[in-house]
Amino acid sequence: MLRSFSCQSGLLVEREETPAVLDTELVWIDLLNPTEDEQRAVERLLGLSIPTHEEMQEIELSARLYHEDKAQFMTMTALAGLDSEEPLKTPVTFILKQRVLVTVRWSDLRPILAYQTRATRLPDVLSGSGEQVMTAILEAFTDRTADALESAGNDIDRLSRGVFLTRRQKVAKMTHDLQLVIQQLGRQAELLTMVQESLVSVGRVISYHTARQSAPAGGTGGRETRSMLKAVQRDALALGEHARSLIGRVNFLLDATLGLISLEQNQIIKIFSVAAVVFLPPTLVASIYGMNFDHMPELSWPFGYPFALALMAISAVVPYLFFKRKGWL
Repeated sequence: MLRSFSCQSGLLVEREETPAVLDTELVWIDLLNPTEDEQRAVERLLGLSIPTHEEMQEIELSARLYHEDKAQFMTMTALAGLDSEEPLKTPVTFILKQRVLVTVRWSDLRPILAYQTRATRLPDVLSGSGEQVMTAILEAFTDRTADALESAGNDIDRLSRGVFLTRRQKVAKMTHDLQLVIQQLGRQAELLTMVQESLVSVGRVISYHTARQSAPAGGTGGRETRSMLKAVQRDALALGEHARSLIGRVNFLLDATLGLISLEQNQIIKIFSVAAVVFLPPTLVASIYGMNFDHMPELSWPFGYPFALALMAISAVVPYLFFKRKGWL
């Protein structure tokens, strides 16, 4: 899908058709899952070559940040489906040539939709040039990432209370609950890793664009745009630190959860060990009096049977009391 926007009276206005000739009002062309015809139309309009989906997924910096055909090509890693159970990474390419920005993406991303909605209604949203549109979109991505980190922090707090909350319940149920906690911690760790990667890519895009703008032939953006870019870069760095701290908490909770599971398993093994030791003397007594010999002193004794039962009970109680006194139970 191809959508083009102009800036009129400080508002972003969507055009019904993409112009065949570049004009001064055009500021943004958005390509969402573009067809070959749509890509060729934009290439003819701006005189450049749009990278393919496979090229956008390259991880080398030279394939993500480069200058070609008098245009800047900058690819970042965005996150789609942050509210779902399976968030995923998707590349977004910003192509900046003169005053026009081209965005190439293969997923419907909420930050871009939020920017489109705000820029078409509010005149104070940056939309006067392609550089301003890119800056505002990057700001929307960092805001969305901040919301995701806040939600992840709340989930981690809830998991932490669940791990360390003192409660009495069956061992099997507690172990099952802790296993669920491990699964949830794994999902949080994966999400935070993807968030960190996305924030790093945002910082690289801004650094590259700032360096190109500072070059002799790179031109200079407006003061407001440069200040906004610096603010977005600082936010990305701060959010990256926050993501790293949350990853540290997740690792701590994971170690604590595994430790609790190990303690519960050791408690079960200890119970079996103590039971085996407690019942060993009675078993020995019963084995002795269960032997079939003709000459046994207690064989004809009227009190032989109760004596054997009493001896077995005493031999079981004495080890139990000993373990209890030592604090092993």
